[in-house]
Amino acid sequence: MERYSIISDKNPREIVLLRGSGCKWRRCRFCDYHLDFSKDETANFNLNREVLGKITGLYHKLEVINSGSICDLDKATMAQIKTVCKTKNIKQVHFECHWTDRSCISHLREEFAAAGILLKFKIGVETFDSLFRESYLLKGIDETDPEKIAEDFNECCLLFGIPGQTADSMRSDIETGLAYFERVCVNIMVENSTPVRPDPRVIGLFKNTIMPKYLHNERVDILMNNTDFGVGGKSNE
Repeated sequence: MERYSIISDKNPREIVLLRGSGCKWRRCRFCDYHLDFSKDETANFNLNREVLGKITGLYHKLEVINSGSICDLDKATMAQIKTVCKTKNIKQVHFECHWTDRSCISHLREEFAAAGILLKFKIGVETFDSLFRESYLLKGIDETDPEKIAEDFNECCLLFGIPGQTADSMRSDIETGLAYFERVCVNIMVENSTPVRPDPRVIGLFKNTIMPKYLHNERVDILMNNTDFGVGGKSNE
């Protein structure tokens, strides 16, 4: 699996896909990313250390993702991230965190700030329609107010291309995200091992009526495929 890449447009940064103990929530109906995990901390660290060794510090920014929250990574990997940031002069790191793990965020912000590193946290909201999000997607966010969700997070991920969505709902989700978060990442649903299937009609609506407006917005990333950031696909090595 490809675990290192460089993102050169819209918020240029390096990105790594690390492996942890696995998402603790594991109930989202649309997600099978949690399959990339191991309970063997030593094996995880050895893999993560190799991936982190590819970082160059090119843009002085780094995004670290894994199949769960940042707090699912072992302590040795977290220490290695901090070491690499110091060595490569990385001043800003983007982490992902599930809503139910948000209690770890303030401590991590303080810990990395002491080393001169600014942390940005991203949450997978998928949609701000809380009824749809919790009754169909089973996301596990027990807060309905976008402003309150954004209190601990800087960026949000949205999921489009699933049955039930409309042009108005997708447009509303993006505008809500931009109103309360620094950045929005739109992910288009792709076929995976879960019961949720991409809806070609909804994807067509997005491509024809929504995407043209936001394609060049510097605060909006659009991933038509979940490997568009360069990680998660098959490795060429």
